[in-house]
Amino acid sequence: MNMQSTNRNKILIVKPSSLGDVVHSLPFLNALKKSLPQAKIHWVIAKGLEGLLEGHPMIDKLIIINKDMWKKITYARHTLNEITLLLKELKREKYDLVIDVQGLLRSGIITKSTRSPMRVGFREAREGSRFFYTHKVKGGRDIHAVDRYLKIAEFLGCEIKDVRFPLPSYPVSSSNQSLTSEDYAVIIPGARWRTKVWPAEKFGELASKLTLKTVIVGARSDIKAADTIASLSEGKSLSLAGKTDLRELIEIIRHAQFVVSNDSGPMHIAAALDIPVFAIFGPTDPVRTGPYGYGHTVIREDIPCAPCFKKTCKDMKCMNDLSLEKVYRIIEKKRD
Repeated sequence: MNMQSTNRNKILIVKPSSLGDVVHSLPFLNALKKSLPQAKIHWVIAKGLEGLLEGHPMIDKLIIINKDMWKKITYARHTLNEITLLLKELKREKYDLVIDVQGLLRSGIITKSTRSPMRVGFREAREGSRFFYTHKVKGGRDIHAVDRYLKIAEFLGCEIKDVRFPLPSYPVSSSNQSLTSEDYAVIIPGARWRTKVWPAEKFGELASKLTLKTVIVGARSDIKAADTIASLSEGKSLSLAGKTDLRELIEIIRHAQFVVSNDSGPMHIAAALDIPVFAIFGPTDPVRTGPYGYGHTVIREDIPCAPCFKKTCKDMKCMNDLSLEKVYRIIEKKRD
């Protein structure tokens, strides 16, 4: 499809979440903006993730939705009012092109509500969202999310060979400015699923063996694990879990020598920044959601049931059986 053949002056990207998925969408944004540098691009983003895109030079407007609150029945009346106002706002914008990269019922409804003459999404989008599109693109399942999203860019006539993650630099708080001038590695012990989490005790023992100082980052929910790691690190770890916003997290990762992480959103930030990643995988598939690009290492235990994509598991053998010695040996071999 020729991007210049029809009007593409105003574009909406619907990709509210999650953190890793939004990071995976950045090469798509880059390809779109390079093909249409004069186009105004708006983006629907979930509350809590807006720090990743606020002030981004390729995005003209963020539309922030509080989707997590939409699920709570006690906020039903407020949610209804919020959604009604949102759909009216989107309709008023008169978008020439709307792209649903999320592919769920909620994002499909948002896409349809714009009444844009061209609404693009994946043919295999879930929850019936594909019925809200005017154009459907075959993305595929057994390919990396970055390459899947770029298939829509290719359908729109964009050049996709030069894959770039446009992540601007952000200021670092005065309390952490001295940190970013040192040599350190980053440990990311959290993940959205419990089954994707390598034990904090093993991260702590790893930190005690590494020659570099380590900085532990994560959300407030990761503070307990981070404290465990720091206590076992023999004084070689600093915990910043729950102490950084999203932008400062990006900058701390940007200045790291390497990152050791579970399959998580911050892991994808590190890969996008070309920081070498040692990614610990269990129930998920690194072919689809591993660290994108070159110079990264996936570490996993050879378990017949993995990847199972389960969010709950009784024994979590894929994670619990992965030894500290194996992880340390792989890191040291790659770092030599």
